[in-house]
Parts: sequence; structure tokens; C-alpha cells
Amino acid sequence: MPQIILKNITKRFGSAVAVDNLNLVIDDREFLTLLGPSGCGKTTTLRMIAGLETPTEGDIYIDDVCVFSAERGIDISPDKRNVGFLFQNYALWPHMTVYKNIAFGLENMKWDKERIHARVYELLEMLRIEEYHDRYPAELSGGQQQRVAIARTLATGPKILFMDEPLSNLDAKLRMEMRTELKRLHAETDSTFVYVTHDQLEAMTLSTNICLLRNGLLQQYAPPLEVYHTPSNVFVADFVGSPNINMIEVSGESVNLDEVKLSNEQVRMLFVPTSSSFSITKGQKLFLGIRPECIAITEEGPLSGEIYSTLPSGMETIVKIDVDGLLLTCVVFGGVDFAMGEQVNISFTSEHIVLFDQATERNIATGKLM
Repeated sequence: MPQIILKNITKRFGSAVAVDNLNLVIDDREFLTLLGPSGCGKTTTLRMIAGLETPTEGDIYIDDVCVFSAERGIDISPDKRNVGFLFQNYALWPHMTVYKNIAFGLENMKWDKERIHARVYELLEMLRIEEYHDRYPAELSGGQQQRVAIARTLATGPKILFMDEPLSNLDAKLRMEMRTELKRLHAETDSTFVYVTHDQLEAMTLSTNICLLRNGLLQQYAPPLEVYHTPSNVFVADFVGSPNINMIEVSGESVNLDEVKLSNEQVRMLFVPTSSSFSITKGQKLFLGIRPECIAITEEGPLSGEIYSTLPSGMETIVKIDVDGLLLTCVVFGGVDFAMGEQVNISFTSEHIVLFDQATERNIATGKLM
């Protein structure tokens, strides 16, 4: 099974740089998500790996075979890269039944009828659409059409499956169901999945690794929980997570060897690192990143404020608290609500609080607050 390697991949459209010197190693059987805002280069990266877009510079290897090299003039066509494609537009043949849509690629490969029949019904069963085998695409729901498109893509047994925002046309409930199915399929097929989305929840729930891009530049390449708890910079911290991370401007001063005293007009706190050593100059401008679930409303919390707003949803309540003009967002789990203007105390409950340098916006350390 293949490993995908991108070496110094750059793609320019005229003077615009869509992807800038990207280096990636995608291991066998990974579920890699290319994540980022619109225009960050994620779809261009997917299309370059697949062979649908020609890089300006660099090399691409699939299963130890060089499929593209700008310097050596190598550019193997998509049909010879043993990959499958699944895009926003399912592109099902409207005049063919579900069975015929799935069988189409196998017929072109000259498989015999018995083998085609066995493979199609294996996929119909895997995707749980056996009862729709004789229906036409127009007679199916969006979720059912999506399953047919996946079955057709998997029919020829591609080593790698490329997916470009395949769930964006579905409603919220169907998207959740299809995320479950895609994760199950990844485990069952032993294929490498390369997935494009701008939805950070999809990336967090599906991926084994996330490649987060911004303006064509790689920001972080790591497992989802590492991206969430140890973001490499302010952009990553703010992009991943809902509700958004609290980003507080503070000044720092090193005390007690490796601890940091943090302060601004509203707060005075001591940051105790749990990550590697670092140094802070006196008065250094910092960002303190605190995830909403790391703030607890407690009777004996060291900070006090008043409830600014609440958004109860049943499972959790998103609460904004005004601490002397500083608005903090926290999440309270369970069917809990608060009255606006109510006075509360808060404390910080995690060792995954992040310190960033304001000048570079890079992660300096993770730790806890005292």
C-alpha cells in the first residue's frame, strides 16, 4: 500500500502563488484532511497529488514511484496513479441505475459479468444501499446518491481515495451520518484517504492527521488533538475549535525560574509551563489562548465577572462572561442556563492553555494557570 510524498511542491497561477514550497509525507492507510479557509490551496494540493493539476515546481511520489517531477519532466496521468475521486458534484450517470453506475468502471476494465456482479453487490452491502440497486439517481436522496458515488469510486479498488468537500451539499443531519460512514469505510477498505474541507469539525472527527494551510503555506501537520491542544500559532488556534479560543493580550515576566507572571488591566495570573523550556523578557507582549471548555464557573474561582450572554442547546450552554470589560467565552456542559447580569466566579481547569508571542504569533509553551 502506498506512501505519498510531496517534496518542495509549489503551484503558481501567473504571479499568484496557490501552494508555496509544500513538503508532506502521507503514510499508508492515513485519513489525511487538507484543511483551511477558502483560497488557501487545499484543493489545488489535492488536484496536484491526483494528477489533475500540474505543479510549477517539486516532486510527488506515490508508493515509491515518482509520478511528477518538474526538474525531470515526469508527469504520470491520473488514470495510471491508481487513485479514485469523489467530488462535490457526484456526477452519477442519470440514465443508469445504481447497479449500472457502480459497474460502469468495471465494465470498461473488461471484468467478466460474474466478477462485476459480485463486486457491485459487495459494495452495495458495504454502503447499505442494496435495496436501491435498480433505482435511478433522480429517485435517490442526497445521502443515497453520495453512497452510490462512494461505491462507484471504490469499485476498482483504488489504493488512494481523493475527496473534495464531498459532504458540502448535504444537510447537517446527513453530513453527520456520512462522517460516520466515511470513518467506518476507511477502517474497512484499508485505503489511504485524502480529504479536502474548510469545516474544522469534519477535519477533527475524521482525520488521523490534519494538514492546515493558509495562503498556500503549511501552518501545522499533526493529529487532530495535537492541532487542537498544541496549535503551532495564533491562526491555527483560532481556526480550529468551536466556540473559538479565548485570545487574551497580556504582558509577561519570568519569575520562579520557568514560571511566567501574566497581567493586563483585568487579570493577574501565573502561567506554569508543562511543555519544553522557554524564555520571556520582562514586559514581553503575549497572547494567552484559553479554550472555552477550560474555563469553569465555580463558587470559589479566583476571577469574578457577570454573565454577558448565554446560548443553551440542551447538551451544553455557551456562556460569555464580562470580566471588567474582558469578554471570555466558556462552555458549561448539561442543561444549565444563567441570567444575564448574574455575578459568577471562574477558574481555569486545564494544562492545555497556550502562550503565544504577539510579535511572531508562534506557540511558546503550553501549561496551566494558577
